[in-house]
Amino acid sequence: MHIVLVEPEIPGNTGNIARLCAATGCHLHLVRPLGFSVDDKYLKRAGLDYWHLVDIHYYDSVYEVLEKYKDNSKFLLTTKAHKSYADVKYDADSLLIFGKETAGLPDKLREEYPESCVRIPMIEEARSLNLSNSVAIVAYEALRQVDNFAGLTLYGGEYK
Repeated sequence: MHIVLVEPEIPGNTGNIARLCAATGCHLHLVRPLGFSVDDKYLKRAGLDYWHLVDIHYYDSVYEVLEKYKDNSKFLLTTKAHKSYADVKYDADSLLIFGKETAGLPDKLREEYPESCVRIPMIEEARSLNLSNSVAIVAYEALRQVDNFAGLTLYGGEYK
């Protein structure tokens, strides 16, 4: 599974997402510009001592990621979608693409891949969820669908 963050702005969110990737084996792809330095203390603190477990890649454009993984299924998470993240079929190499905290994904990208746009349901008055919470919600649903958490463990043993 691939988590793609397009121009993330808040180091704590990216650190939390990196920790999630470390704990689940998801690959993390960061698309520049980043709203922080990768040496940021808040980024490092949020990721704790898990950084050595994160498979992280950097890109200058989301289109670089899409070209590199052109055969992978892709899901663009946006509040502007009409389809729920829980109503699609993920595979082991899906790209889960999330936009920056203040603006989401670029309009152009959403317009190019309208069939790939999905959202997390919420009440109409709520603008959006926190980025790291959104990534966790969708990543765990995708992992559940793909292999029912194979390779992940519970306290005292492997998940069955």
